[in-house]
Amino acid sequence: TECVSGCVCPEGLFDDGRGGCVEEKDCPCIHNNELYPSGQKITVDCNTCTCQKGVWSCTEHVCYGTCMIYGSGHYNTFDGKFYDFDGSCEYVATQDFCGDRNSSGSFSIITENVPCGTTGVTCSKAIKMFLGVMKPLSNRTATSLLVILEVIPETVGLYLVIEASNGVMLIWDKKTTVFIKLSPDYKGKVCGLCGNFDDKSNNDFTTRNGLQETNALTFGNSWKQSPMCPDATQEIKPCDLKPHRKSWAEKECSIIQSEVFKICHSKVDPAPFYEACVHDACSCDSGGDCECFCSAVAAYAQECTKAEACVFWRTPDICPIFCDYYN
Repeated sequence: TECVSGCVCPEGLFDDGRGGCVEEKDCPCIHNNELYPSGQKITVDCNTCTCQKGVWSCTEHVCYGTCMIYGSGHYNTFDGKFYDFDGSCEYVATQDFCGDRNSSGSFSIITENVPCGTTGVTCSKAIKMFLGVMKPLSNRTATSLLVILEVIPETVGLYLVIEASNGVMLIWDKKTTVFIKLSPDYKGKVCGLCGNFDDKSNNDFTTRNGLQETNALTFGNSWKQSPMCPDATQEIKPCDLKPHRKSWAEKECSIIQSEVFKICHSKVDPAPFYEACVHDACSCDSGGDCECFCSAVAAYAQECTKAEACVFWRTPDICPIFCDYYN
Protein backbone atom coordinates (compact mmCIF):
# COMPACT_ATOMS: atom_id res chain seq x y z
CA THR A 1 0.00 0.00 0.00
CA GLU A 2 1.34 3.43 -0.90
CA CYS A 3 0.90 6.89 0.60
CA VAL A 4 3.66 8.39 -1.55
CA SER A 5 5.30 6.08 -4.08
CA GLY A 6 7.67 3.16 -4.31
CA CYS A 7 7.58 -0.38 -2.96
CA VAL A 8 4.46 -2.05 -1.56
CA CYS A 9 4.22 -2.26 2.23
CA PRO A 10 2.50 -4.91 4.35
CA GLU A 11 -1.24 -4.56 4.76
CA GLY A 12 -2.16 -1.67 7.04
CA LEU A 13 1.12 0.17 6.48
CA PHE A 14 2.07 2.77 3.90
CA ASP A 15 5.25 3.66 2.01
CA ASP A 16 6.70 6.85 3.51
CA GLY A 17 8.69 7.76 0.39
CA ARG A 18 11.98 7.18 2.19
CA GLY A 19 12.11 3.42 1.96
CA GLY A 20 10.14 2.79 5.16
CA CYS A 21 6.59 1.80 6.05
CA VAL A 22 4.37 3.80 8.40
CA GLU A 23 0.81 3.91 9.65
CA GLU A 24 -1.62 6.07 7.69
CA LYS A 25 -1.62 8.76 10.37
CA ASP A 26 2.14 9.20 9.86
CA CYS A 27 2.08 9.51 6.06
CA PRO A 28 4.13 12.49 4.85
CA CYS A 29 2.96 15.08 2.29
CA ILE A 30 4.70 16.30 -0.85
CA HIS A 31 5.17 19.99 -1.71
CA ASN A 32 7.54 21.18 -4.45
CA ASN A 33 9.10 17.71 -4.61
CA GLU A 34 9.93 17.76 -0.90
CA LEU A 35 8.51 15.47 1.79
CA TYR A 36 6.99 16.93 4.94
CA PRO A 37 6.09 14.81 8.00
CA SER A 38 2.54 14.47 9.27
CA GLY A 39 1.58 17.49 11.36
CA GLN A 40 4.05 19.80 9.59
CA LYS A 41 2.70 23.25 8.73
CA ILE A 42 3.84 25.31 5.75
CA THR A 43 2.84 28.73 4.47
CA VAL A 44 1.64 29.03 0.89
CA ASP A 45 1.14 32.71 0.09
CA CYS A 46 -1.20 33.92 2.86
CA ASN A 47 -2.56 30.46 3.71
CA THR A 48 -1.37 27.84 6.19
CA CYS A 49 -1.35 24.19 5.16
CA THR A 50 -1.10 21.25 7.56
CA CYS A 51 -0.04 17.74 6.56
CA GLN A 52 -2.72 15.25 7.63
CA LYS A 53 -2.46 11.57 6.67
CA GLY A 54 -0.51 12.35 3.52
CA VAL A 55 -2.86 15.12 2.36
CA TRP A 56 -2.49 18.89 2.77
CA SER A 57 -5.32 20.65 4.59
CA CYS A 58 -5.14 24.39 3.91
CA THR A 59 -6.91 27.52 5.05
CA GLU A 60 -8.73 29.28 2.24
CA HIS A 61 -7.94 32.96 2.72
CA VAL A 62 -7.98 35.10 -0.43
CA CYS A 63 -4.50 36.62 -0.69
CA TYR A 64 -3.08 39.96 -1.75
CA GLY A 65 -1.85 40.00 -5.33
CA THR A 66 1.62 41.22 -6.31
CA CYS A 67 2.83 42.67 -9.59
CA MET A 68 6.56 43.18 -10.09
CA ILE A 69 8.18 45.60 -12.56
CA TYR A 70 11.95 45.49 -12.58
CA GLY A 71 15.16 45.94 -14.52
CA SER A 72 15.11 46.48 -18.27
CA GLY A 73 11.40 46.16 -18.98
CA HIS A 74 10.51 42.95 -17.08
CA TYR A 75 6.96 42.41 -15.84
CA ASN A 76 5.45 39.70 -13.65
CA THR A 77 1.69 40.25 -13.46
CA PHE A 78 -0.66 39.71 -10.53
CA ASP A 79 -1.53 36.34 -12.04
CA GLY A 80 2.09 35.29 -12.65
CA LYS A 81 2.52 36.05 -16.36
CA PHE A 82 6.17 36.90 -17.05
CA TYR A 83 6.93 39.07 -20.09
CA ASP A 84 9.19 41.85 -21.40
CA PHE A 85 8.13 45.19 -22.84
CA ASP A 86 10.52 47.99 -23.84
CA GLY A 87 8.27 50.96 -24.51
CA SER A 88 9.55 54.48 -23.84
CA CYS A 89 6.63 56.49 -22.44
CA GLU A 90 4.33 56.69 -19.45
CA TYR A 91 2.13 53.60 -19.09
CA VAL A 92 -0.69 52.45 -16.84
CA ALA A 93 0.85 49.83 -14.58
CA THR A 94 -2.49 49.14 -12.91
CA GLN A 95 -5.72 50.96 -12.11
CA ASP A 96 -9.35 50.28 -11.34
CA PHE A 97 -10.53 52.80 -13.95
CA CYS A 98 -11.44 50.07 -16.45
CA GLY A 99 -14.06 49.50 -19.12
CA ASP A 100 -16.34 52.49 -19.58
CA ARG A 101 -14.30 55.70 -19.83
CA ASN A 102 -16.77 57.32 -17.44
CA SER A 103 -16.42 54.57 -14.85
CA SER A 104 -15.27 55.51 -11.40
CA GLY A 105 -12.26 54.15 -9.59
CA SER A 106 -10.11 54.70 -6.55
CA PHE A 107 -6.51 54.54 -7.78
CA SER A 108 -4.13 54.59 -10.72
CA ILE A 109 -0.42 53.76 -10.80
CA ILE A 110 1.62 55.04 -13.74
CA THR A 111 5.14 53.93 -14.65
CA GLU A 112 7.44 56.15 -16.69
CA ASN A 113 9.82 54.06 -18.77
CA VAL A 114 12.94 55.67 -20.18
CA PRO A 115 15.95 54.29 -22.10
CA CYS A 116 18.67 52.81 -19.92
CA GLY A 117 21.92 52.05 -21.71
CA THR A 118 22.51 52.41 -25.44
CA THR A 119 20.86 49.19 -26.65
CA GLY A 120 17.31 50.59 -26.63
CA VAL A 121 15.92 48.79 -23.58
CA THR A 122 13.90 50.82 -21.10
CA CYS A 123 13.64 50.89 -17.31
CA SER A 124 10.98 52.17 -14.95
CA LYS A 125 12.56 55.36 -13.61
CA ALA A 126 9.52 57.10 -12.11
CA ILE A 127 6.27 55.97 -10.54
CA LYS A 128 3.17 58.11 -10.07
CA MET A 129 0.54 56.87 -7.64
CA PHE A 130 -2.86 58.56 -7.76
CA LEU A 131 -5.38 57.78 -5.04
CA GLY A 132 -8.86 59.17 -5.36
CA VAL A 133 -7.99 62.10 -7.63
CA MET A 134 -6.21 62.31 -10.96
CA LYS A 135 -4.28 65.56 -10.63
CA PRO A 136 -0.69 65.68 -9.30
CA LEU A 137 -0.03 68.16 -6.52
CA SER A 138 3.77 68.25 -6.66
CA ASN A 139 6.54 68.30 -9.24
CA ARG A 140 8.05 65.06 -10.46
CA THR A 141 11.76 64.30 -10.71
CA ALA A 142 13.41 61.51 -12.64
CA THR A 143 13.42 59.10 -9.73
CA SER A 144 10.56 60.20 -7.51
CA LEU A 145 7.22 58.94 -6.27
CA LEU A 146 4.08 61.04 -6.37
CA VAL A 147 1.33 60.23 -3.92
CA ILE A 148 -1.94 62.10 -4.05
CA LEU A 149 -3.30 61.44 -0.60
CA GLU A 150 -2.20 61.97 2.97
CA VAL A 151 -0.14 58.81 3.32
CA ILE A 152 3.33 58.70 4.84
CA PRO A 153 6.04 56.69 3.03
CA GLU A 154 7.91 54.31 5.31
CA THR A 155 11.43 53.03 4.75
CA VAL A 156 11.74 49.27 5.32
CA GLY A 157 15.23 47.93 4.69
CA LEU A 158 16.12 48.75 1.09
CA TYR A 159 12.59 49.75 0.16
CA LEU A 160 10.28 52.72 0.36
CA VAL A 161 6.80 51.45 1.24
CA ILE A 162 3.52 53.30 0.77
CA GLU A 163 0.37 51.62 2.06
CA ALA A 164 -2.99 53.27 1.42
CA SER A 165 -6.20 52.58 3.30
CA ASN A 166 -7.96 51.39 0.12
CA GLY A 167 -5.89 48.18 -0.08
CA VAL A 168 -3.17 49.44 -2.43
CA MET A 169 0.50 49.12 -1.50
CA LEU A 170 3.55 50.33 -3.43
CA ILE A 171 7.05 49.05 -2.62
CA TRP A 172 9.98 50.72 -4.39
CA ASP A 173 13.72 50.08 -4.14
CA LYS A 174 14.43 53.72 -5.18
CA LYS A 175 16.02 52.40 -8.37
CA THR A 176 14.27 50.31 -11.02
CA THR A 177 12.26 47.73 -9.05
CA VAL A 178 8.62 48.26 -8.10
CA PHE A 179 6.21 45.92 -6.34
CA ILE A 180 2.49 46.71 -6.43
CA LYS A 181 0.30 44.82 -3.97
CA LEU A 182 -3.50 44.82 -4.11
CA SER A 183 -6.08 43.50 -1.67
CA PRO A 184 -8.38 40.67 -2.81
CA ASP A 185 -11.18 43.22 -3.20
CA TYR A 186 -9.62 44.21 -6.53
CA LYS A 187 -9.72 40.73 -8.07
CA GLY A 188 -10.90 40.98 -11.66
CA LYS A 189 -11.43 44.75 -11.32
CA VAL A 190 -8.07 46.15 -12.47
CA CYS A 191 -6.34 46.64 -15.81
CA GLY A 192 -2.99 47.74 -17.22
CA LEU A 193 0.45 46.26 -17.73
CA CYS A 194 0.06 44.23 -14.52
CA GLY A 195 -2.95 42.31 -15.85
CA ASN A 196 -6.45 41.95 -14.44
CA PHE A 197 -5.82 39.97 -11.21
CA ASP A 198 -8.44 37.28 -11.85
CA ASP A 199 -6.21 34.24 -11.14
CA LYS A 200 -5.95 33.47 -14.88
CA SER A 201 -2.73 34.44 -16.64
CA ASN A 202 -3.95 33.56 -20.14
CA ASN A 203 -6.06 36.73 -20.37
CA ASP A 204 -3.56 39.18 -18.85
CA PHE A 205 -2.80 40.70 -22.26
CA THR A 206 -6.08 42.65 -22.30
CA THR A 207 -5.68 45.99 -24.09
CA ARG A 208 -7.11 49.33 -23.04
CA ASN A 209 -10.00 48.66 -25.44
CA GLY A 210 -10.77 45.33 -23.78
CA LEU A 211 -9.38 43.15 -26.58
CA GLN A 212 -7.44 39.95 -25.91
CA GLU A 213 -3.91 40.04 -27.35
CA THR A 214 -1.13 37.48 -27.62
CA ASN A 215 1.60 39.96 -28.56
CA ALA A 216 3.30 41.82 -25.70
CA LEU A 217 4.14 44.81 -27.92
CA THR A 218 0.54 45.40 -29.02
CA PHE A 219 -0.69 44.92 -25.47
CA GLY A 220 1.93 47.23 -23.94
CA ASN A 221 1.48 49.98 -26.51
CA SER A 222 -2.25 50.13 -25.78
CA TRP A 223 -1.54 51.27 -22.22
CA LYS A 224 0.65 54.29 -23.02
CA GLN A 225 -0.61 57.54 -21.51
CA SER A 226 0.25 59.84 -24.41
CA PRO A 227 -0.54 59.19 -28.08
CA MET A 228 2.50 61.33 -28.90
CA CYS A 229 4.85 58.55 -27.71
CA PRO A 230 6.08 56.21 -30.46
CA ASP A 231 4.96 52.60 -30.30
CA ALA A 232 7.48 49.96 -29.35
CA THR A 233 7.92 47.96 -32.55
CA GLN A 234 10.37 45.18 -31.75
CA GLU A 235 11.69 43.03 -28.95
CA ILE A 236 15.20 44.19 -28.15
CA LYS A 237 17.91 41.58 -27.61
CA PRO A 238 20.85 43.44 -26.07
CA CYS A 239 23.17 40.42 -25.98
CA ASP A 240 22.89 40.19 -29.77
CA LEU A 241 23.68 43.89 -30.06
CA LYS A 242 26.58 43.68 -27.57
CA PRO A 243 27.93 40.11 -28.02
CA HIS A 244 31.17 40.94 -26.21
CA ARG A 245 29.17 41.31 -22.98
CA LYS A 246 27.26 38.05 -23.28
CA SER A 247 29.81 35.69 -21.71
CA TRP A 248 30.32 38.07 -18.78
CA ALA A 249 26.57 38.37 -18.29
CA GLU A 250 26.04 34.59 -18.38
CA LYS A 251 28.87 34.04 -15.90
CA GLU A 252 27.59 36.60 -13.42
CA CYS A 253 23.95 35.55 -13.69
CA SER A 254 24.75 31.85 -13.27
CA ILE A 255 24.41 32.42 -9.50
CA ILE A 256 20.63 32.18 -10.02
CA GLN A 257 20.99 28.60 -11.30
CA SER A 258 23.76 27.65 -8.87
CA GLU A 259 23.81 25.82 -5.54
CA VAL A 260 23.36 29.17 -3.80
CA PHE A 261 19.68 29.17 -4.79
CA LYS A 262 19.19 25.40 -4.82
CA ILE A 263 16.61 25.52 -2.02
CA CYS A 264 14.45 27.77 -4.20
CA HIS A 265 14.70 26.02 -7.58
CA SER A 266 11.84 23.61 -6.91
CA LYS A 267 9.63 26.43 -5.66
CA VAL A 268 10.30 29.23 -8.16
CA ASP A 269 11.43 28.45 -11.72
CA PRO A 270 14.84 30.15 -12.11
CA ALA A 271 14.80 30.07 -15.94
CA PRO A 272 12.92 33.34 -16.68
CA PHE A 273 14.85 35.18 -13.97
CA TYR A 274 18.18 33.94 -15.31
CA GLU A 275 17.25 35.01 -18.83
CA ALA A 276 16.13 38.42 -17.55
CA CYS A 277 19.39 38.78 -15.64
CA VAL A 278 21.51 38.05 -18.74
CA HIS A 279 19.34 40.46 -20.73
CA ASP A 280 19.89 43.23 -18.16
CA ALA A 281 23.61 42.58 -17.70
CA CYS A 282 24.07 42.91 -21.46
CA SER A 283 21.91 46.01 -21.74
CA CYS A 284 23.50 48.18 -19.04
CA ASP A 285 26.46 49.25 -21.15
CA SER A 286 26.68 52.91 -20.15
CA GLY A 287 27.23 52.60 -16.41
CA GLY A 288 25.38 50.70 -13.72
CA ASP A 289 26.55 47.25 -14.86
CA CYS A 290 26.63 45.81 -11.37
CA GLU A 291 23.44 47.58 -10.32
CA CYS A 292 21.51 45.98 -13.19
CA PHE A 293 22.92 42.56 -12.32
CA CYS A 294 22.17 42.98 -8.61
CA SER A 295 18.60 44.13 -9.23
CA ALA A 296 17.98 41.11 -11.44
CA VAL A 297 19.26 38.63 -8.86
CA ALA A 298 17.41 40.45 -6.08
CA ALA A 299 14.16 40.02 -8.05
CA TYR A 300 14.60 36.24 -8.00
CA ALA A 301 15.59 36.30 -4.32
CA GLN A 302 12.40 38.23 -3.56
CA GLU A 303 10.25 35.61 -5.27
CA CYS A 304 12.10 32.91 -3.35
CA THR A 305 11.34 34.66 -0.08
CA LYS A 306 7.64 34.77 -1.00
CA ALA A 307 7.83 31.00 -1.57
CA GLU A 308 9.31 30.45 1.91
CA ALA A 309 12.85 29.88 0.56
CA CYS A 310 14.99 32.60 2.09
CA VAL A 311 18.43 32.72 0.42
CA PHE A 312 21.38 34.70 1.75
CA TRP A 313 23.13 35.37 -1.53
CA ARG A 314 24.81 38.73 -1.00
CA THR A 315 28.47 38.68 -0.01
CA PRO A 316 31.20 41.33 0.41
CA ASP A 317 32.07 40.61 -3.24
CA ILE A 318 28.59 40.07 -4.72
CA CYS A 319 26.14 42.97 -4.40
CA PRO A 320 27.13 43.88 -0.81
CA ILE A 321 24.78 45.86 1.40
CA PHE A 322 26.10 47.77 4.35
CA CYS A 323 24.48 47.32 7.74
CA ASP A 324 23.27 50.94 7.79
CA TYR A 325 20.66 50.01 5.17
CA TYR A 326 19.15 47.38 7.44
CA ASN A 327 19.29 49.55 10.54
